[in-house]
Order: sequence, then structure tokens, then C-alpha cells
Amino acid sequence: MRNIFLVTITALAGVLLGWIFVEYLVVHPLRMSLFLTLTLLLLFAVIFMVHLLKKRRIRWIAVLLALITLAAGYTANTRRFLNREDPRTVPELTRQAGDVGGGHLAVVYFTHGEPETYNPIGWINQFNEFDEQGIQFVPFVARPFFAYMLRNKYLEAGKSMHRQVHHEMLHSLKQQYLLEGDSTTRFYISFLDDEPRPDAAVIDALNNGADTIIVLQVFLTISNHTAEGQHLIHELNVEERFGVPVIFTEPMWSSDLLKSVFIEKVYDRMQGTTKDKVAIALVGHGQPDEWDVEWATETEQEMQFREDIMELFVEEGFRRENLGSAWMEFKEPEPSALMETFVRNGVTKIFYFSTAISADAMHSQIDVPRLVEEYEFPEDVETINLGAWNNHPTVIEALKARVDLKMTEP
Repeated sequence: MRNIFLVTITALAGVLLGWIFVEYLVVHPLRMSLFLTLTLLLLFAVIFMVHLLKKRRIRWIAVLLALITLAAGYTANTRRFLNREDPRTVPELTRQAGDVGGGHLAVVYFTHGEPETYNPIGWINQFNEFDEQGIQFVPFVARPFFAYMLRNKYLEAGKSMHRQVHHEMLHSLKQQYLLEGDSTTRFYISFLDDEPRPDAAVIDALNNGADTIIVLQVFLTISNHTAEGQHLIHELNVEERFGVPVIFTEPMWSSDLLKSVFIEKVYDRMQGTTKDKVAIALVGHGQPDEWDVEWATETEQEMQFREDIMELFVEEGFRRENLGSAWMEFKEPEPSALMETFVRNGVTKIFYFSTAISADAMHSQIDVPRLVEEYEFPEDVETINLGAWNNHPTVIEALKARVDLKMTEP
């Protein structure tokens, strides 16, 4: 009877251990210490219960049961975590069909988004989307560990600058229109993985009486990200219900203005170094080859964008062999391999960009620098992270050109 009781308690502790361990992996940093303590206490309880069993065969039964129930608890809580509802709110649409608008244009600034502090909901949505599409991305059992690694990046960086930089960029864009005497166009920011969502921004524009809505897609390529935002907006049936046209700008991969930003940034930081001693690495995001079947434009447009930038550097007199393209993940070459080539060429200053990132984020703040620094540089070689596009005057000019094009189209 005593053995049955101990084995039962061990099995129950195993369930709790699996459940609490997932909580430790995914919770907000302020609560991670609590769940780490509970995880260790439950692990100790399981070991202690097994130790109390005297017969070897019973011990092995208890260990096996503990592993099975641990897996069950882990799986159940992982499923609960991945089924978490998106807490972002969408405002009530108060405009009625036939309501006369205010005669103004609304620009919805739409970009990827990244919460300032750790919040996995964006990745949960991404997991669910890929599951629905049958796209393989991070096995189910490993997804809590993915959240754990995401949280560690936030702990290392302190916070993501992504949201703040995009607000600065939108402010700069507004100022450009005001300087040209346009005080009627209204601007609304929106994020795919932060608040407010693009459909929420469109609702605000409609409630405020917009007669035309231009969605400025601050993305590099046509991808599942742009498609998801468009889907959220199309579900509102704005044109059918209110007669208000919704116009989407093209992503930025073909913008000559944006391509020129990379040269401007390098010139600003060369500080007397001659062009033959300078190398430039354009680091793209990358996606699995399997995804290229569904979203070939993501890779094709990203590669074309970087090739065009490298040609601009060649035209400026930079050595072609000191210009390179690498990938952050899924594809090759990796940044460290590119660094080795540059060093062999005798450069003394290496600039690198997170080419596909619109505003500094975990990728440009943590991931890309870490990949670059995997190579052990000689002391006389300086590496300079020029990050994402960010709030650069020419970037704002490029974004404005996208909106102006749609304003003038018949």
C-alpha cells in the first residue's frame, strides 16, 4: 500500500513538474524566478519519492511513470500556451454605411512590429499560421524553448527599440507633409505583432471620417507578413460597406531611394578609411527553402535588393570582392564566413547591415551582431553595426515617395 501511494504521488508530481517547467520557459521575466524555484522543488520531490521506494522494480516503474506524466504535463501546458488568445483589442466601428466622410486622406503606416518587452503572442500567432498552412517551423515540443530563447534576447538587450523607432519614423513622415503644406492628411501607426493591429488602425481612420485610405507597407518584400496584414484589413470589407477605397503601397525592395541609404550610412562612418580597405556585409533575414515554395517573393526580392545595393557600391568605387551578402538564418553563407573572406582581403573596417529590418529589433540588436562576432577578428579590423533602416532622412523620403505615388495614381 505504501508503494502504491508513493508511486501515485510521484506520477502526480511528474505532471506538475512538466506543467510548471513550461511555465518557467515561457513566463514574463518578472515571474521566471518563481517558476524556476517551483520546478526545482518538484524535481526534488520526484527524486525523493523514488528514493523512498526500496524495491528496484518498483523504483523503475515509478521513474517510468514520472517520465510519462512529466511528458503529459509538458504537452498539455505547451498546447495551452500555443492556444493563447491574442489579447490585442480592436475598436468598435461606429461609422455607418452612407456616412459622409471628412474629405481627408488617411495613411495607415503598417509594419512588422515587435513588443518593447518580452511578449510571445506574435510568435504564437506565427506558429498557428504556419500550422494552418502546413509549413514546418519549430517542432511542437520545442516551441516553449523557442519562447525561452526569445526571452533571453530581451534580457540581454533590455528592450527592443523597434516600436520606438517606428514611432519616430512616422513622426518624421508627418513632418515632411506638414513642411509641404499638407495639414489634412492623417496618419495612423499599426503593427502586425504589436498594438495597434492594422485592422484597428483602419477602423480608427474610418471612424474619423477618412474618404481614402492608403496602407503604407513598411516591409522589404511581399511575404506572409504583408499577406496577413492585408487579410486583416480585407476582412473589414471597407470599400463594399463604406465606399472608401483602401490602397496598398508596394513593399520597399524596389525603392532606389532606400537602396541609396546604405551608401550614405557608410560614407558617414568611414572617417578617412580608403574604399579599398572597407568591406560591406548585407545580412538578410532568410527563410527555409520549403517556405520559398509558398512565398518565393520573400527570398527573390530580398536577394535582388541586396544585389542592387552592391552594384551601387561598385559604381561608387568600392571593391566588388569586399562586398558581400549573407543570411541570418536558414540559408548560406552565414555572416562569419563572409567576415573571414573580408579579413583575407586585407580590409581594416567592416560595416554590416540588417538589410531587411525596417527598424532596429532583436535581430539587428542581438542576432546579427552575435553571428558576425562568431569570427575572431584581428585587432586591427574594426566592425561597425549599421543596423536596420531606421529614422534616416532618405528612408523617410523613400516611404513618402511610396505614398505620393498612390496619391497621384488615377
